[in-house]
Amino acid sequence: MPLIFQYGSNCDATRLNSKDRLDGAAIDHGPAETIEEYEVSFAVWSKGNACAASNVASATGTGHHAWGVLYEVPADRIRGRKRTDGKKTMEDIEGSHYEEMEKPIRVRNSAGAEVEATTFVVKPSAERKGVLRNSNSGRIVLWTSAKYVGHIISGLRAHGVPEGYVQHIVDIALDANRRVGETSQDLLIESLRHTRL
Repeated sequence: MPLIFQYGSNCDATRLNSKDRLDGAAIDHGPAETIEEYEVSFAVWSKGNACAASNVASATGTGHHAWGVLYEVPADRIRGRKRTDGKKTMEDIEGSHYEEMEKPIRVRNSAGAEVEATTFVVKPSAERKGVLRNSNSGRIVLWTSAKYVGHIISGLRAHGVPEGYVQHIVDIALDANRRVGETSQDLLIESLRHTRL
C-alpha cells in the first residue's frame, strides 16, 4: 500500500481514521520529517473546518523542515471522488482546494530511512494570504481556529515530534491570525503550547 504524508489536521490519527474520513483504513507509520526544506502555512479557506487550513510549500534556504505523520493507505482510497460504495478517498477528504503534489515528497521516517510519500497541497489558484475580498460582503478575513490547530498539535505530540516544532506551528498559527487582525482565537491557540490534548 502507498504511503501518505499528512502535515495538517490529519496528523491526528483518530481524526483521519474517523467514520467521516477513512474509517480505519489508514495504518499509522509514525512521525516523519521532510528531507527538503518546507514550511507550513494557513493559506486556504476550508468550509468544512470553518477556518483557514494548512498548506506546505517549498522553503529553500530557510532551514525549516516540516514534520507530519506517515500513513499507509490502500491505493483505491487515495484518488477519485464520490465512490459508489460511499467510502471516502484522500482526494474527497482534502477537498477541491487541494491537489496531489506533482512528485512524491521525500521524508525521513521514524526509523531514519528516507522514503517517498504522496501528499496533498493547496492548488495555486486556491491559495490565499491574509484578507480576501468579494463583491457581496466586501471583506473576508482568512484566520485559523484553535480547534483546527489543536488537531495538528495533538497529532504531532502523540507521535513524539520534537516539541520545538510543535511550538513553531503554534507561532505560525498566531502570526497568521495577527496579520489579519483576528485575535479572538489567540488565547485558545496560545493554550495549545502547554495543553496535552
